[in-house]
Amino acid sequence: MLVHICCSVDSHFFLQKLKEEFPCERLIGFFYNPNIHPYSEYKLRLQDVKRSCKKLSIDLIEGEYDISHWFDRVNGFEEEREKGKRCDICFDVRLEISAKKAKELGEKKLTTTLFMSPKKSHEQLILASKKIEKEYNLNVFAPDFRKNGGTQAQFALAKKDKLYHQNYCGCMFALNRQREAQKKINDEMFMPIGREILPNSIEEKMKLYKKIIKYEKREKEFEIEKRRFLNYRLLSAKTKYENKTIPSYILFHSIFKKEHIKILLLASDKDFAYKDEVVFLSLKEFNKLAKTRYESVKNLIFSSISIKKSLQIRAKIDNEKFSLTPIVVLDEIIDGGYEIYSLTKSYEDIREVLVSI
Repeated sequence: MLVHICCSVDSHFFLQKLKEEFPCERLIGFFYNPNIHPYSEYKLRLQDVKRSCKKLSIDLIEGEYDISHWFDRVNGFEEEREKGKRCDICFDVRLEISAKKAKELGEKKLTTTLFMSPKKSHEQLILASKKIEKEYNLNVFAPDFRKNGGTQAQFALAKKDKLYHQNYCGCMFALNRQREAQKKINDEMFMPIGREILPNSIEEKMKLYKKIIKYEKREKEFEIEKRRFLNYRLLSAKTKYENKTIPSYILFHSIFKKEHIKILLLASDKDFAYKDEVVFLSLKEFNKLAKTRYESVKNLIFSSISIKKSLQIRAKIDNEKFSLTPIVVLDEIIDGGYEIYSLTKSYEDIREVLVSI
């Protein structure tokens, strides 16, 4: 039987139930989900599905991440609600490719772990399955393992085996609606120009779960704990000098008092200036503090230091553990009129932390 897999939280329990129902059946996993955005989230979910399948001794095949095809199919249905017409199309896309893979492998049975997802309509999936069954002459198994406490058992198992539990279905359209309803920032879709790994970003979670794989391989005992903290995102920033935009680098945790401020620097130091609650650093002084050799602020912007190092520099400058002082790095500090346009967001967040036992 070919089993289309959407994520490890749904597949881990589902596959074990399938083993109970079909003890003599060889199960083959097929990860095909071009609906998952961004691509980093796709890679994170795939990584954890591989981990789950290895635990369960299930062979896994990765399908193509043909995102263009998925976007073409859902074009015009971007504003549909969850469990609406866009989901119908999404099920069709994923089951069609899964059916083709099943035929290619000579399999006569097909199912999908989407049947396990509490975010999905079982009725919609049944209708999509019947279409595939008829068109591809396959036996599509459509169980409801969610009933009789199945969902609770599913989540308990995922927690026990420390699986990655995503907090949205997958596609950017559903994510946008979900975050709007929650009145939360959609930080899953942010990627800094400098590629630094932001706190509680998908990239940070990827590092965490890679570390978990290493711990499991070495049979090291560990726990995953959730920690509450104050997160931060710089959404946009621009610095002007005498009405001309100039390169500038804003240190992490810089909170400006207004989205647009004007500052006049006179008789200032060439490497360090403080005016109207804003610290200006020359690149020369920044390199000295950071022990780096950036040749220009543009280089710094596109190849940034780590958040950890950024916070260390902040502590040196402000001598304050929880400093929120705006710190702006310029190629050089020249007296004159500056304007800074910025949009920042600080918000309460929860991150997972690996703790050795």
